[in-house]
Amino acid sequence: MKLKQLSLSVMLLGSAASLFSAQAVASGYHFGTQSVSAQATANASAAEAADASTIFYNAAGMSKLSGTQVSGALNLVAPSVKYRNAQGFYPGAPGAQQAIQGRDSGKLTDDLVAVPHLYLTHKIDERFAVGVGVYVPYASETEYQRDSVLRYNVNQTGLKTLDVNPALSIKLNEQHAFGVGLLAQYAKATLRQFANFGAFPGGGGNGANDGYAEVEGDDWGFGFTAGWLWDVSDRSRVGLSYRSKVKHTLDGTAKWSKSAAYSTTPNALGYKDNEGAKVDVVTPESLSLHGMHRLDPRWNLFGDVTWTRHSRFDRVQIEYENTKVVNGSTSNKTILVPDWKDTYKVSLGASYQVTDPLQLRFGVAYDQSPVPDDAHRLSTLPDNDRIWLSLGGKYELSKQSSVNLAYSYIHIKDAKANVNGYCGGANAAAVACVSSKTNGSAEYRSHAQIVGVQYNHSF
Repeated sequence: MKLKQLSLSVMLLGSAASLFSAQAVASGYHFGTQSVSAQATANASAAEAADASTIFYNAAGMSKLSGTQVSGALNLVAPSVKYRNAQGFYPGAPGAQQAIQGRDSGKLTDDLVAVPHLYLTHKIDERFAVGVGVYVPYASETEYQRDSVLRYNVNQTGLKTLDVNPALSIKLNEQHAFGVGLLAQYAKATLRQFANFGAFPGGGGNGANDGYAEVEGDDWGFGFTAGWLWDVSDRSRVGLSYRSKVKHTLDGTAKWSKSAAYSTTPNALGYKDNEGAKVDVVTPESLSLHGMHRLDPRWNLFGDVTWTRHSRFDRVQIEYENTKVVNGSTSNKTILVPDWKDTYKVSLGASYQVTDPLQLRFGVAYDQSPVPDDAHRLSTLPDNDRIWLSLGGKYELSKQSSVNLAYSYIHIKDAKANVNGYCGGANAAAVACVSSKTNGSAEYRSHAQIVGVQYNHSF
């Protein structure tokens, strides 16, 4: 595993940075959808329990499935994150700061990403059902140009996670069912961070000798899920679903690259080519209330409200093996203070049975951002409130198999970030920490599109 150094954006791992920065598809650091059947309703249909993907949304839903069922889904995600009017400044007195030279606009991401999910359920008897889901809860990839004016705050981040989620459901009676599951979450992150070694003695001045750290880290974390479904009547159902926090401890090394003509001084000041590094991150818990109502044999209505405790991401501290000299002080820590807030996501959806084999599905959602203001928005995660517009369909190929298709457009509100490497301090001298202590700002324009296909089969 490996961790990086210098500055703000290491939070990237796991939750800590939701740094799926390049904007995955949901606010905070969630990927956004783990099922194509749910995606088509903007994730409003958790109470439906129509296929094996109910393991993710509410494990109690396995009690509604017969025999053995498998669902395999593939999402193709096309995120677009662009920045403009960026500016950055080296530490200095207000009004006399030296501007960082480099690009002031560009793309953070526009790559097409394929994300798979797989679910399997089996009904043991009339009361018990078991299953396992393997899916992607968080994902991201963001990269600034290496000559961007914001390069000292962050240059490249990547996050990939995978959950293995075995689950059990128990049917208490004709109205009530419960489900529990274990979360085993694997997280892998990469990060590149630039450093202003030119400001060190003999470095030649700001920007003359940039260096950078490259980090790669992985870890397993564990948690649990719990769910309840209540069939209020033969036409209405409500449910609750809870996902616990998952803690990751990334303990590895930071690797520094420095100019061949200027490497002695950084080494002497604690920036070794290789050193140990450690950071703890916690993905937050969430609670979902969802329901469905059958209006008539053709129409179903869905709704979901999900609360997420993003306020767990209020402070991140990266600790390095070696104490470093930074701007006249010494420290072995980089500190991030995003100070996120708890959020809600509200989704409404519906399905319409056109013919016996064909069902149309659609939905809309409002997804609140956890970022409290421009001063806490991360340059690697220019997150903001978003609106989901989704549509899709389900087609019964036979009594045993069906296919789901979905398309979602995610409108993300334009954002601005006032970024700095002050580690939560009011100015560059307020807090001793490992950072180039640059500041700056940029404007962001983002959106995302998702196409999904899912195959379901029962045995």
